[in-house]
Amino acid sequence: MHDPLPGAGRLPPLILVTDAARLPDPAATIRRLPRGAAVILRHYDAPGRAALARRLAALCRRRGVRLLIAGDWRLAAAVGAGGVHLPEAAARRGPPARGGGGLRRPGFLVTAAAHSPAALWRAAKAGADAALLSPVFPTASHPGAAGIGAIRFVAWCRRSPLPVYALGGIDRHSARRLKGTGAAGFAALGALAGIAGARAGC
Repeated sequence: MHDPLPGAGRLPPLILVTDAARLPDPAATIRRLPRGAAVILRHYDAPGRAALARRLAALCRRRGVRLLIAGDWRLAAAVGAGGVHLPEAAARRGPPARGGGGLRRPGFLVTAAAHSPAALWRAAKAGADAALLSPVFPTASHPGAAGIGAIRFVAWCRRSPLPVYALGGIDRHSARRLKGTGAAGFAALGALAGIAGARAGC
């Protein structure tokens, strides 16, 4: 189990991961999130991404939710977001995450995608505060792909050099299976409404 990072309690227990196809406008879902949760805005190639980011940043501030922009430090700074999320390929390129080209502010949160123990170590070296490890269970976004499974997730999570979120096939039932595993929390898209009241319990 990982101790809290500097600034105790600043890791959100729950993260909504957006998707332009499955959740074109995340605003309604964000309004149902508990205070202290976070949103990772992916929508990488969506038209009007900057305008959407500005609108969601304002909504997140009102709701007490932290907004992270995936893969774009400058957009995160421009809209006053609370952090950035690094795709696994970006974390693989090395340490700019901590500096962020001089754009990282106090309290800025950096997460990274990971799909293996090696990727968890690369995320840590790149300066991420936490990693989203996936897919833990089979998921609609990757039909036919095998999940990591609860047993391997526990082993990888406990050996990880940084806090780990469970992502992939997370719903109320699977979230209960991961309680006490040492995870920092849950990340989800489609089933988030069903686990909004759950906690990692780690």
